[in-house]
Parts: sequence; C-alpha cells; structure tokens
Amino acid sequence: MDRLGRIRFARPDITQEEIDEVIDTLKSGWITTGPKTKLFENNIAKYCHTSKAVALNSATACMEMTLKLLGVGPGDEVITSVYTYSASASVIVHAGAELVLIDSGKESYHIDYDAIADNITEKTKVIIPVDIAGVMCDYDRIFEIVESKKHLFRPKNMIQKAFGRIVVLADAAHSIGATYKNQMSGSVADFTSFSFHAVKNLTTAEGGAVTWKDIAGIDNDEIYHEYMLLSLHGQSKDAFTKHQLGAWEYDIVAPYYKCNMTDIMASFGLVQLRRYPEMLLKRRNMIEHYMKLLEGLEVNYLHHYSDEQTSSGHLFLLRLCDKDDIYRNKVIEKMADHKIATNVHYKPLPMHSAYINLGFDIKDFPNAYEMFKNEITLPLHTLMTDEDVVHVSECLREILLEDK
Repeated sequence: MDRLGRIRFARPDITQEEIDEVIDTLKSGWITTGPKTKLFENNIAKYCHTSKAVALNSATACMEMTLKLLGVGPGDEVITSVYTYSASASVIVHAGAELVLIDSGKESYHIDYDAIADNITEKTKVIIPVDIAGVMCDYDRIFEIVESKKHLFRPKNMIQKAFGRIVVLADAAHSIGATYKNQMSGSVADFTSFSFHAVKNLTTAEGGAVTWKDIAGIDNDEIYHEYMLLSLHGQSKDAFTKHQLGAWEYDIVAPYYKCNMTDIMASFGLVQLRRYPEMLLKRRNMIEHYMKLLEGLEVNYLHHYSDEQTSSGHLFLLRLCDKDDIYRNKVIEKMADHKIATNVHYKPLPMHSAYINLGFDIKDFPNAYEMFKNEITLPLHTLMTDEDVVHVSECLREILLEDK
C-alpha cells in the first residue's frame, strides 16, 4: 500500500540504481540515441537469444516500422486479434493495409487459431498474434497454419521473398522474459515487438524493442540499418555518428519517421534488465499466492505456468464465473471503495468508436465478448508486498461472498 492506504494497479519499480544510471547519462552530455542505447540493444538481443535488437520509442513504433520494413501497404491484408489494445491494429491501418480482425478462441484470451486459417487470402502478408498478460501464443500452431497456406503467398519485396510465406510479427508488449517450449520470447516469432512503457514489467518510461530471427539470405546488419533509417527521418547517419569530429555530412534517403530511443530511456532499461530475473520471480510468487488465496471462489483465471511455457507474469486476469459486465463493474467499484485499483483487459476493439467506424461489430466476435464481459484484472506489480496480495484477495472474497 502507498502512504494513503491505496493499492495501485501498476507502479514502475525504480531503485537508486536506475536513478544513478540516468544521472550518469545526464552528466555524460549525451542524452539522445547514443552509446547506452546501443548497449541496451545488445543486451536485449543477448537476453532474447537473437543476433540483433533495435530499441525505439514504443512497441507501437516497433510494429509499424516492421510493417514498413516488410513492404506492407495498400492492397495487402494483415491479421490480428480482436482481443487486444488498439496498437496491435492501428499500426496496420497506418501502413495502409486492410485490417483483418479475428475473434479470440472459445474460452481463450488468445486469437482463434482455426479462424486464422479461414481468413488467409492471397493478399495476407503478416499475422500479428498477441501475447496476453505475459502468456505467449501457440506459435507452433501459427507456423503450421502459415506453412499450410504458403501456396497463396505473393511476396512484394526482398524480405518477403526470403520468407516465402506469411510473416509472423508477435505483439509481445506483455511477454519479455516469457518462454515457449524453452525458447525465449523474442526468438520464437519471425519478428517480436516488446513494450517498455511505465506500466510494463521492464520499463524505460516510454520505449520498446524489436527482435527478429535470422533470415536465410538476408544480412542482419542490413535489417538493422533499415530500422535506423526508418526511425530517424531516413538519415544516413545517426546523431552519434554525425557528431564525430569532421563527420557532419549525411544524406536523407527517404522521408521516413522519428521514433528513436534516447540514452536517458536506455539508462532505465540497462538497470531494469539486470534486475529482471529477480522481478520475474517475484511476479511468479505473487501470482501463485493469488491463486492459493482465491481458492473456493467462483472465479477462473489465466494460467501462467505449465510444462510447455512460462509467463512473464505481467497481468493477473480473472473472470467472475457466470456473471456479466454490470456485475463486474460493481465489483470494480466496490474494490475502489477499499482503495484497491483494478482494471479490465481488454475491451475488444469493435467496442471502441474507432473500430466501429471502420465497420467492425462486436456481434461478430462472440468469444471475445464472453471473455470481456466478466473479466477483472487484479493489481500486480513488484512494489506490492505479500500483505497487499492478501488484502486484495480478502477484499475480493468479501465482495463476491456478500451476494451469496
């Protein structure tokens, strides 16, 4: 609890180590993209077991720049889940491609894998599966689907041609540190986008990173260079290189974007990544504690750990069995009366004006609506104590049993 007796939904876990690293950066005189950003990229790649990583200012930028790298645009289709935050879909709209939304699976927060196959056409270039709450999707299943449909694939650029099939771009905003069949998130999908927003497990205040698996016939340095161009106005030299003595000359090769990470942000990330194994363990302990304390209640929750995968433990998603959104919202209000902040993940995209205006209707996505209508997300962050977890659980138990 904070000093006012509140339990916040999420809080960034910042120690003196992060503060000292940021001060060191400020004193260095180099505060935008520079040596610490490059070091952070190297450390992310090493952590994820990939050859390279690129750090940008958000996971959204990572996904959008990846679509640009892949040459996705008008006339193409990109598939993603309806049960997600807007970023997973908005990047597709930004690219000028046709947004194809897929329902979640029955009794699942993840995308309906069978429906993916049913929606693939000759125009499909990319699938963006979403790792919910830190639990990764079934990527073997997804790759089986794209392999089975590769005869439909029509490549538009050199990278697409190297794949020879639909590209899998994971929205892994929640799942850094998670594993799928002993593979780290970041090394499973073709490309993987992470978020380091303030509410995420590992934060740089704002920020994100993209990793990718080696692609046969494509030089990783060329991919990295293309990301650098895309994220810094198409400038042929980054600011750090351009400011070396006598190296002012540069070119603008295309009118691209501005979404680089700064060394101030990377300073946070360098320390957070060093501390991250300890934070993951604490999250796992808290989730297991919640599960034990909530035994006997008419609820079910997303399972984070199994023989095949481990979650990053980002969110504790819980459903109130046989209840509706009206009841769920009352529970949220009563938890607030106890000074406990809760949340809902997610309001499906076709319930938002932007996607209604694009022609989507929640009635076409019944599985996602069923998951949403009685979902409540309990607070889970590494500044919570065991006593906080007990208090949240006891208050929820009291609220749910008072209606019996």
